[in-house]
Amino acid sequence: MDAKFATTIESLHPSFERLLEMPPCSAGQLPRGMPASGVYLFSDGEQHLYVGRSRNMRRRYGLHTRPSADHNQASFAFLLAREATGMQTASYKQKGGRKELAEDPDFFEAFTHAKSRIRNMNYRFVEETDGTRQALLEIYCSVALETPYNDFRTH
Repeated sequence: MDAKFATTIESLHPSFERLLEMPPCSAGQLPRGMPASGVYLFSDGEQHLYVGRSRNMRRRYGLHTRPSADHNQASFAFLLAREATGMQTASYKQKGGRKELAEDPDFFEAFTHAKSRIRNMNYRFVEETDGTRQALLEIYCSVALETPYNDFRTH
């Protein structure tokens, strides 16, 4: 393994530990002094479900949980709604795509419920301002915690 890459990966573990040691926030009660940029974790009790990263974590939290957030903004809720409705197959075509799915009444109800559910989950975060380290830390946390809703596939 490249020495610089190995050093970078090894240096992520303290951030991972700080993330897990942080007392969780819930029900939208975010601290005033939270960092802007970093990696965040949603957990249902002690079950870790989803890791994300953002340059504006407060705004990103709102997009995950705000009732008016749409299918492109609330990606975790969209995944939960897919699971709840059994509409798992992604389509990257207009017919059967995300927008059409979001307009389905049963899916819309599940999507709305998922955003509410996420609002009540435990939310933890750790600051990371460097974009490369942020991406690697997101993957590190997802792999280490085996978060079931992280998927790094692209279309």
